[in-house]
Amino acid sequence: MSYFSVYYRSIDASVKMKFFTRLFVPFLQKRQQKFCLAEFSSGSMPEQIAERKMVIKMSVIRTENLTYTYSIGTPFEKTAVDKVNLDIEEGELVGIIGHTGSGKSTLIQHLNGLIKPTSGKVFIDGQDIWDKDCKIRDIRFKVGLVFQYPEYQIFEETVYKDIAFGPKNMGLDDDEIDRRINEISELVGLHKENLQKSPFELSGGQKRRVAIAGVMAMEPKVLILDEPTAGLDPKGRDKILGQIKEYHQHTKSTVLLVSHSMEDVAKNASKILVMNNARLFCYEEPPKVFSRADELTQMGLAVPQITRVFNRLKQNGINIRTDVYTTEFACKTILEYIKKRRDGNA
Repeated sequence: MSYFSVYYRSIDASVKMKFFTRLFVPFLQKRQQKFCLAEFSSGSMPEQIAERKMVIKMSVIRTENLTYTYSIGTPFEKTAVDKVNLDIEEGELVGIIGHTGSGKSTLIQHLNGLIKPTSGKVFIDGQDIWDKDCKIRDIRFKVGLVFQYPEYQIFEETVYKDIAFGPKNMGLDDDEIDRRINEISELVGLHKENLQKSPFELSGGQKRRVAIAGVMAMEPKVLILDEPTAGLDPKGRDKILGQIKEYHQHTKSTVLLVSHSMEDVAKNASKILVMNNARLFCYEEPPKVFSRADELTQMGLAVPQITRVFNRLKQNGINIRTDVYTTEFACKTILEYIKKRRDGNA
């Protein structure tokens, strides 16, 4: 798990806050951890409450004023990422969205050291990846990056060898490599009889799953996928997304999913990061993001169809929430609205 719990006896709230502020906060800041104190209730605390919980969650990715400018000093100079401050907790499935040229791809290439910032810092597990004591090779094993159309990077004779390429470069023994290949192949829906085939005998969707499996087999702590469903038909897209979600649930790792599709992000992400004109517009849970549908539309982003429906209902005078982003959420919202109408509260 990415968090630990500290139980403490009920004492006066002000004393408790002073204690944690003086003792724990400097300790945590030194290790670049994000902490969350359980909210104290107002007034005096009841004597029968013997203990309260403080949950401290660790950030696996953090950036400080991250900035990157292409072609500095030329007429083509352009800032692609501008002073981005980001804090992503371990175990999240994050959807990254933004219009073309918003800085999405440039941002993710910083997270495993493919690009060095013009200014600012990138931390993985609390470690500055460009610190002189940090080995960038280790960061690239820890943060796996799958580019768009990864099937074009396949080159080995067999599917098995292609998936094994990354683990072999990590220096793993044959037994461990074999275990990982069999486990990941099953997870992404590649049958064993396909492992000894040439990857070029497979369909386009199967080749993409082979390429993604090659990064998953390295068991990175963070998996980043840049438009993993680009060019696929609806059935192939749903299959890939389902397998990514299953991988996330199975491994409990952090997954970053870059997409132009609001529908895909809405269905799968636990948090959504929105880039706009090189800057971080917001990083929130889906309901909070889609409650800002008008702003997203002004950026040129198409919110999910179901969100547009509920916004139109609101515009037509129906007092209903507008942060709806999936059909399941929509059904629940409509039922709640009907119940309120029956009770005379709507």
